[in-house]
Amino acid sequence: MDNIRERVAYLKGLSDGLGINEDTKEGKLLIAMIDVLDDMAEAIAQLDEDYQELDEYVDAIDQDLANLEDDMYDEDDDDDYADDENDFVEIECPNCHNTVYLDSEMFEDGEEEIICPNCNEPIYVEAECHCEDDDDCNCGHDHHHE
Repeated sequence: MDNIRERVAYLKGLSDGLGINEDTKEGKLLIAMIDVLDDMAEAIAQLDEDYQELDEYVDAIDQDLANLEDDMYDEDDDDDYADDENDFVEIECPNCHNTVYLDSEMFEDGEEEIICPNCNEPIYVEAECHCEDDDDCNCGHDHHHE
């Protein structure tokens, strides 16, 4: 930005050195053009200064937001989900053969057909429970045996 201001100052000095004055039509035009250029250079310099301030402010907000995210979404929160392994049942999709983790509540609702989130094909789940230890089972099936 300083380069533009320096160039306009050079033009002003050049017009003074050449003796251009407002006595002629051309002189009036050249001096008016130099004045407009000077105003434009000043406006550009002000815009650049405002931009620099705004850029610093946005950087500060970005840093504050990153700190807030770190505080709110602490990395330890991921461990909370790992502790709830009993809430999910691992099933291999017979269509795409990807491992799918299904919420055990889906079994409590009596759903026997579940849509695979990977291939969008139905996965048919047996209505019976094949758990080894009925007392600790979390599948939602009735384990009362006669």
